[in-house]
Amino acid sequence: MRAKVFPDHWSVLLGQISVFSFVVVTISGVVLTFFYDPSMERVTYAGSYGPLTGVEMSRAFASTLDISFEVRGGLLLRQVHLWSSLVMTAAIVLHLLWLFFAGAFRGPRRRSWLIVVTLLVVTMAAGMTGLALPDDLLSGTSMAVLDGVLTATPVVGTWLSGLMFGGAFPGDVNALFYPVHVVVLPAALAIALVAKAIVGLRHKPAEYAGRERTKDNPRGTTHRAFVAKSVGLFLTMSGVIVLMAATLTVNPIWQYGPADPASATAGSSPNWSLAFLDGALRLAPGWEFVWMGRTWSVAVLLPVLVCTLFFAIVAAYPYLEQWVTGDSEDHHLLERPRNNPTRTGIGVAGIVFYGVLWAAAGSNTIAVVFGISVEGFMHALQVLLVLGPVAGFDIARRICIGLQRRDRAIVLHGRETGQLVRTRSGGYVEVHLAVDAGERQRLAAYEDHPPVPLQRDVHGQTRLPQRLQVRLSQLFYRDRIAPLAKADVGRDRHDLTSTH
Repeated sequence: MRAKVFPDHWSVLLGQISVFSFVVVTISGVVLTFFYDPSMERVTYAGSYGPLTGVEMSRAFASTLDISFEVRGGLLLRQVHLWSSLVMTAAIVLHLLWLFFAGAFRGPRRRSWLIVVTLLVVTMAAGMTGLALPDDLLSGTSMAVLDGVLTATPVVGTWLSGLMFGGAFPGDVNALFYPVHVVVLPAALAIALVAKAIVGLRHKPAEYAGRERTKDNPRGTTHRAFVAKSVGLFLTMSGVIVLMAATLTVNPIWQYGPADPASATAGSSPNWSLAFLDGALRLAPGWEFVWMGRTWSVAVLLPVLVCTLFFAIVAAYPYLEQWVTGDSEDHHLLERPRNNPTRTGIGVAGIVFYGVLWAAAGSNTIAVVFGISVEGFMHALQVLLVLGPVAGFDIARRICIGLQRRDRAIVLHGRETGQLVRTRSGGYVEVHLAVDAGERQRLAAYEDHPPVPLQRDVHGQTRLPQRLQVRLSQLFYRDRIAPLAKADVGRDRHDLTSTH
């Protein structure tokens, strides 16, 4: 390890933030377990928070109130635990987006992509189980929604609900969620983070053109410098989380009160990382139909299927792109998003789709704040959910193609200066300044993969999957800008002029 050169790519920062957030979450969570009681046994509150004195509640809610008001520093510890989990989720999401738009998921780093997707799913599961543990009215409302989704699932819905809640709702959800949140999910996160670190050290982060690692220039840092930077980052990030926890209140359960199956919080919304699920439920049309002697609710089945399919596509995207493009080679250079317009358009479409679902989860609050109709806002989001990704894909793709053409012009003719010079013949030309060799390489360094050709068998026939692959490949590379020849990129230039 002492002789190893550790990568200093800035993207490693996101991975470190997720790891350090997990450390803070784990430490704060272990301390909280000494004061938290997951029991759903009913007790009468007699603590120091006056508005709830004499109110019947579960021991889980009462112990959470005691942590907030009786334990010295308990409220700060709860806030640290919540904020660090949110920071961890945000870091994983940003890291996943960077991997996608930079093309860092291609071979041989497809496993790294799957690990990050797994981290995101497990982190969201940890957030859902953790928010249910206090047994407050907000978490009770979320559990009621979850019970409705489960029971509406045909054939196995009632069994799933009984398994999760230990019987009829509300049951004892902590009997399942507490061990899962405290033991199972942290272990899964730890294993995934270790696997991500091993894969990252084995393959190293990919670099942009012009920044490749060589034997003479390994582009990294020694283990001493890496450890020093990591410790500094951990201390800085921990300080920021503690500052956020001390100044920004999140999940004030004392304002909600204990969970009550007959009540729901007004304007309630889930954790931001899980908001897209609630938004999908709100946007789905309330259609039902009877088939095979059972009532099938589109309002529940459609959101579940759509969200499941969305994450399945996200997880499988590297392999889908490999099949469409026919590119199974290893790639150690990153792509600028503009140099792969179709992939960038797909990413923007996914962001728009997720963003609309996210906005729908807070539709009631947004409508009140802006003084608009909730029904009208929801109808607008339903339209945007269908048309928004299509528009986002086309706009992002066109912008990328335009940026490619601009980069090509800069490499060939230099940068525009806006300075006009009169020639001896009386005409005018604009002075262009040439860019250096490194900048030319950065602007022009991207790969050109031809579409998958159509191949026929010995009988002259083609199969439907191959025809589909060829068609998708042609669409993927449609309107692509061919890279410049090496002679044009490496040609030395000084002041350039061109007429306009």
